[in-house]
Amino acid sequence: MGFGDLKSAAGLRVLNDFLADKSYIEGYVPSQADIAVFEAIATPPPADLYHALRWYNHIKSYEKQKASLPGVKKALAKYGPADVEDTTDAATDSKNDDDIDLFGSDDEEESEEAKKLREERLAQYESKKSKKPAVVAKSSILLDVKPWDDETDMAKLEECVRSIQADGLVWGSSKLVPVGYGIKKLQIQCVVEDDKVGTDMLEERITAFEDYVQSMDVAAFNKI
Repeated sequence: MGFGDLKSAAGLRVLNDFLADKSYIEGYVPSQADIAVFEAIATPPPADLYHALRWYNHIKSYEKQKASLPGVKKALAKYGPADVEDTTDAATDSKNDDDIDLFGSDDEEESEEAKKLREERLAQYESKKSKKPAVVAKSSILLDVKPWDDETDMAKLEECVRSIQADGLVWGSSKLVPVGYGIKKLQIQCVVEDDKVGTDMLEERITAFEDYVQSMDVAAFNKI
């Protein structure tokens, strides 16, 4: 079980395939499993590995909250597809010449038999991957947008928020919720495609309307 070496192109391809029909490493919400895998990656996945890149950018948005995410962080080899051997912590002085690396070795010449076996396994893996349906990961987010005071024009504030347009972003219902001293906050729903729109982007765009908006918080975040 594992992804292999996540600092290599081969390991990132395994991660990308693993996430083709999943939003997270385990379960349906961000957890310590995502953080463990995220921290094992040296650089963001390339654009052609769009499932891995979408997941990477989404988990990166939780950087400030990563310690509070649920779950217990386990060894990296505990995560990933069951049919891929984890080689991250393999001993460098291994003498077992019978072991065959699924993705080959950069240090030793392959025998013809080992090379043929590796190519057959890769072909089987690619065939299995190609049969997986493409899944667009989406989330429903409830935002709390707070004004400066009770004199803020809340209709104008909502107009500003809804003026934010992006591919993968759809605004939903909204309401004004009293917070005290005559002040009301805007509570507004939106649906986003995870690989296109993140909470960091929403916060940056919404708080840019600084004449009306004091702050923005995520009140609820649910996978669809």
